Amino acid sequence: MTRLIALLLIGLFSTGVLSAPTVWAQAPKASAPMKHEPLDLNTASEDALKTIPGIGDAYAKKIVQNRPYKRKDELVQKKVVPQATYDKIKDHVIAKQK
Repeated sequence: MTRLIALLLIGLFSTGVLSAPTVWAQAPKASAPMKHEPLDLNTASEDALKTIPGIGDAYAKKIVQNRPYKRKDELVQKKVVPQATYDKIKDHVIAKQK
């Protein structure tokens, strides 16, 4: 009887049935962030700017008050947002010229 159980366990391990707990324990995959077009710093509303991660009420208001922007890096030069915040949002914004 012991040999039968041992053979059964060996068979289960060799087929991978009992060696798959790592698959069961994997963390769920994070969903990809929503893709959207970059927002124009010169025309976007405060509400639209607040949709960018890292931009809240205060930063959105400062961005609108310091318009126009020739380049998006002027957010740091004009001291509208700190460098660390700019590094997070630079791929989400553009500064179009009229």
